[in-house]
Amino acid sequence: MKIIILGAGRVGESVAASLVSELNDITVVDTDPERLALLQDRLDLRTVAGNGTHPTTLEHAGANDADMLIATAAKDETNLVACQLAARVFNIPTRIARVRAPEFQDHPEITGAGGFYVDHLICPEQTVCDYIFKLIEFPEALQVLEFGNGRVSLIAVRAYAGGPLVQHPIRDLRQYHPSVDLRVVAIFRGDRPITPDGGTLIEAGDEVFLLAASEHIRTALSDLRRMDKPVRRIMIAGGGNIGLRLARALGSRYEVKLIEHSQRRCEYLASQLPSSTLVLNGDSTNEELLADESVGEMDLFIALTNDDENNIMSCMLARRMGARRVIALINRVAYAELMLDSKIDIAIVPAQTTIGQLLTHVRRGDIVAVHSLRRGAAEALEAIAHGDAKSSKVVGRRIEEIDLPRGATIGAIVRSGRNGSSEVIIAHHDTVIESEDHVIVFLENKRSIPQVEKLFQVGVRFF
Repeated sequence: MKIIILGAGRVGESVAASLVSELNDITVVDTDPERLALLQDRLDLRTVAGNGTHPTTLEHAGANDADMLIATAAKDETNLVACQLAARVFNIPTRIARVRAPEFQDHPEITGAGGFYVDHLICPEQTVCDYIFKLIEFPEALQVLEFGNGRVSLIAVRAYAGGPLVQHPIRDLRQYHPSVDLRVVAIFRGDRPITPDGGTLIEAGDEVFLLAASEHIRTALSDLRRMDKPVRRIMIAGGGNIGLRLARALGSRYEVKLIEHSQRRCEYLASQLPSSTLVLNGDSTNEELLADESVGEMDLFIALTNDDENNIMSCMLARRMGARRVIALINRVAYAELMLDSKIDIAIVPAQTTIGQLLTHVRRGDIVAVHSLRRGAAEALEAIAHGDAKSSKVVGRRIEEIDLPRGATIGAIVRSGRNGSSEVIIAHHDTVIESEDHVIVFLENKRSIPQVEKLFQVGVRFF
């Protein structure tokens, strides 16, 4: 696929790195030649220095025969105008724009056909906010991702010594919960993936990925983790776009304290948030301030400033002072990887959290959801099976008959009923896939993606 990426910032760079590794023809456009040179030194792609809202720049980038434009520049207006040019001047089939302002998201008539001709809007700040909100809801989890319109959840959890299933074979899941169907789709022991079967033993410290109907998440977590008490008290460091969105989403259901260093921004935050949210003007790395605001009594401390070092230091300080759990927003992937064995419970890389939204529109076949896992190394996707036994490589076949690449696991199926309801089916070796099933696939290594995509592409005989 021939793709033009507008913007070589953190999101654009992350998207380029992900798509280049899948043998796409990538061209990155940015106004900063030095940034482009650094990107070209690392990745096998083409770069064009120029303004993406100028037709000549897009033409030079290959817009005349491009399949997709992904506009991830810093300014919303730049991304929207570029999409409009891509549609009206160059007829690029698919146009995706990153936007920050909620006004654009709330008024689709502005961005759709007749407006800026954007096919898909993505908002990294809202994606990160939603991601964190799930971690607040399930504090034992490392990651909680949804498929099938929320009917199925994939959870990542760190097994602890003494958990009911730790040092037991996976087949014992059925004995512990005979009425609940769960599926362990992958285990990572350190950086080594283990494809589980019924006899695989779960060890303390393993990162375990489980698929279950969403109503059974807490049951699955209880098998591998001590169930933490619910989160009630939260301290947020950083009142930027993400901090504001999160504090607003938390509302009055939680006891929230928000620290922001800019007094002017504090005044704005106070006008936008419920009166129950305490807005504090100060430095989140100030030990005296944290002590005065009882950080040691917090169930969760979340650092969301624009400074990676401040986020890391404030989280470590909060943990040392007694905060039960800490989450840091870290833009640099190398920093996030260094935090794996630190006192920071979860390091969130915004660009990697957002990449799944973009990949959903890039994947071939009928892919309706994509989630990037383990810092982009693994992936989980939801594909719709079409056709019949003659035209499809999956429809009408048992799971054990499907030629899945090594490290790929079909974990669950969401099947629509005649009355509009849907049924969650946890996949087993003898489960038969039917046409229009939503199939959730876990891949230990994203290099297997092209093979999985081909499995869900319908043969010409179907048409």
